Amino acid sequence: MRLLFECLECGTHYLPPEDLRYGDGSPASPVWCSPCQELMARHKIAEPQPAAAIALAAARQALQAALAAQAARAETPAANPRPTRPARTRRSTAGPSRTRERSRLH
Repeated sequence: MRLLFECLECGTHYLPPEDLRYGDGSPASPVWCSPCQELMARHKIAEPQPAAAIALAAARQALQAALAAQAARAETPAANPRPTRPARTRRSTAGPSRTRERSRLH
């Protein structure tokens, strides 16, 4: 599983490369998606380091929680497909059956 981030500028969820480096060697941002990162670079706005550290820590914590939940689901036994209560059966009547009653009336 990979780290998932939310862009602080536009609110988009994005998956940067796992090593936070793009194919050309430039660093990926844990704070901004690539279009917003490009826009900020054009305007010469530096990435806020405290926000980047918090974003990385939050993404790692979410990844660890997801992995732990996945492991817990794998360890739990499969649900029992059998019903939890017995099947309903027809109740027997206490008295004679209806056909006997009719035969006695004739």
